[in-house]
This record gives sequence, C-alpha cells and structure tokens, in this order.
Amino acid sequence: MLDNNTLPAHVPFATEPLGLLGSLRAARSNLLTILPELAVRQPMVSGRTGIRWHMVMEPGAIRRILLENVDNYPKSKATKNILRPAIGDSLFIAEDAHWRWQRRTAAPVFSHRNVQNLGPIMTGAAQRSVARIAESEGRAVDLLDEMVRTTFDVISEVTFSGEGSFDSAAVHRAIDAYIAAAGKVSILDMLGIPDWVPRPSRFTSGPVVGQMKQVADDAIEARRKRGASDVPDLLDLLLAGEDPETKRRMNTSELRDNLLTFIVAGHETTALTLAWATYLCAFDPAVQDRARAEIASVTGGRDVETGDAAKLTYIRMIVDEALRLYPPAGILSRTAQRPDVLCGRDIQPGDTVMIPVYALHRHHQLWDNPNAFDPERFADRSKVDRYAYLPFGDGPRICIGASFAIQEAVLILATLLQNFEFELVPGRPPEPVMILTLRPDTGVWLTARRV
Repeated sequence: MLDNNTLPAHVPFATEPLGLLGSLRAARSNLLTILPELAVRQPMVSGRTGIRWHMVMEPGAIRRILLENVDNYPKSKATKNILRPAIGDSLFIAEDAHWRWQRRTAAPVFSHRNVQNLGPIMTGAAQRSVARIAESEGRAVDLLDEMVRTTFDVISEVTFSGEGSFDSAAVHRAIDAYIAAAGKVSILDMLGIPDWVPRPSRFTSGPVVGQMKQVADDAIEARRKRGASDVPDLLDLLLAGEDPETKRRMNTSELRDNLLTFIVAGHETTALTLAWATYLCAFDPAVQDRARAEIASVTGGRDVETGDAAKLTYIRMIVDEALRLYPPAGILSRTAQRPDVLCGRDIQPGDTVMIPVYALHRHHQLWDNPNAFDPERFADRSKVDRYAYLPFGDGPRICIGASFAIQEAVLILATLLQNFEFELVPGRPPEPVMILTLRPDTGVWLTARRV
C-alpha cells in the first residue's frame, strides 16, 4: 500500500509476533506479511513456528549459505513439495550430482551468443505489445496482464519456435491453474509434518499437470522428428546438449521438466519485473524523461534493436532498481543438513534458514532510504555489496537465465518508453503480494500516451 506520496507501493513489516495460526494465514495470503520489522534492522532473526527458523540478512552469512557451505543448505522441503509435481527433478529442484550434470548440460544454452541471437524475438514481441497498448486510446491498461502476454510470447517462440503442435495457450493456462491449486503453503509444511503425509490442496492440481506435461512431451517428440531450426531455439539447444564430462544427454522427461521450468521462470519473473518497472516509471516522471532521452541518444529515433541493450545503461538501472524493490523471489528458503554457525548463532539440522530477499533489499544498514525508488543506486555497481542484492540468487545455483531475463527486460522496457509516457491511475495502486512470486495482486493499471 502507499503510505504517502513519496514512496512507491510496499508491504509494512510485522511489528508483533504472528504465532502459528497467524503465520499460516499470512503464508496463504501474502508471505511478505510474515516478515518482522526487525528483518530490516538486524542481521538475523530466529524463532519457532512448529519448526525452528532463521531469517538471515547479513551479507557475509548469506555468502556462506549460498556459496561457501552451499551443500549444507538445499532448497527447503516446502519449496520442493510445491514445485516437484509440475517440474520434476529439473535444475530448479535437483540437488548434488543430479543437479550438477544438468547444469553443465544446460549452461551453454544461455551463452552470451545464444542469448543475443534471441534478441529479435524479444524486440518483435515488444513491438506487438506497443500495438496492443496503442489500441487503448488513453484508457487504463493493466501492464501486468500485458507484460505476462508479451513475455510468454517471447518464451514460447524461443522455446518451441515454429512447432505447430505446441499449444502455448494451453501450457499457459495449465501453469496458472497449477499455481492457483498447489502454490499455497500447507499447515502441514509449517508444522514440519513428513512429506509422505498428503497435502489435500495438491490433489486438485493433478489433471492440469498431466495436461501441461503431455503438451510439452508431444512438442519434444515432434521436434526430434522434424530436426533443428535454422536459428536454434532453446529446445534445439537442449536436444543437442550433453554433459561435457560424461557425454550424457537429457531424455524426454528430463527435457520436458527443464523446458517447463524455463517457461515458468522465463516469462513469469520477467513479466513481473517489467510490470513493476513501468509502475515505477509512472511513479516518477523525471525517471521516464531521462530514460527516453537515453533511448533517443542510443537509437537516433529508430526502433530499439538487440545491440542497444548494452548501451542502455540507465534503462538497466531502472530494471535493477525494480528488482531491488520487488524481487520476484521475495524469500529464499533452505533446510540445514548439518550443524553450522551463522552470525554467531547455532544452526541445527532440520532448521529452516530463510533469506528474505524482500527485507534484505530494504535493509536500513545496507541501503540509504531503502523504500525509495532511486535507479542511481546502480550507477556504480561496485558500491553494491554482492550479497546485499540477490534478484537472481547467487553462488553455483544462481539463476541460469539471468542474462536472458535482463536483456529481455531492457529491450522491452526501452521499446515501451520509446513509444509511451505512462501515468498512474488515481486510486488504483498495485498491492505487492507474494505466494510463490512477488506479484502486484490488483494488477498495474496505468494510462499510456503516445510520445
């Protein structure tokens, strides 16, 4: 909510302990509301809500969790329980050797060259978005809905280009239905009840998961028969990929699980970043003006092209600041395997260790005026502590598609700002809500005027 006219939308931090039932209600409606005010003022906060938990905001301790002692902190059981039915043991969930070989196989897919080759698909989708927004003729537009459509156009094309058997709309509907049915935290997870005890809410997601997997399997088999495209897309690259150490290749189910992971992560998180970025630009017209001046100086009036992304430094700063204020993964959750010490505090096996990225990015000891929108924070990236800013995680499990997402966000945002001036709709501020990702729950309603 907006607390005054100088700060963009944010969620107030809890000032009183929530208890078990309060935490459960918060977890099912907005996970951000479980974060205490202490999380933006202290290096670490601990407690017990059925199970022992720790929130860690100190960059050195975060470095230990994500890099130095990463094997001791696999993803939490609750995260795996929610996502495994849909994306199996893909890169996002797999651990140890099974994760390592998949990472080695998939890493070349997201090389700088391959990501650049996909740029025209991103700018093409951005231009189609411009055409749709222009049809609003001054009426309010939900930029969240528009950015979800735009980024799904991108991920569909770069994943299954030219594959007539792939029903992208069906996959999109199935993803949304699965998250709605299975994405809410169960009280059984909160209490640490063993995984084999059924979570009733997840039974209802079975049919849509089956549909989603069948659509992807059919497209993979069709591509095997058809052969690679002239310009390889993600599916071509994964089909051709092999572990450089073992020469192992992914089978159909492994390909499918990773493709579905890329589809979910590759459009949802970027769409959210773009929706929040356009809101922030509307919130501060001076930022829009400076961004538009940069775009004009780089393009000379022509349409934005792939090669412009590296030159649009201020647009990148806006994207970085949007990711700071509204990180798509607002809380990272891990489960300790062995005893450890963080910030001088004992960690026991089975403890839940959280990195509340939303609080970390607004921590008063790490950021000046942390709730304010200020892209200039990123004018000199060397001044930003690496483990104080984690929009894509860090360490060996840093998001494999980070460069893809940044290029896409910069190109699309630049194209939108080149064509429109965005204004807030009075009385309709976005409300930040996190279930699996941090979303503007009521949409991002803006008016767009041609420039």
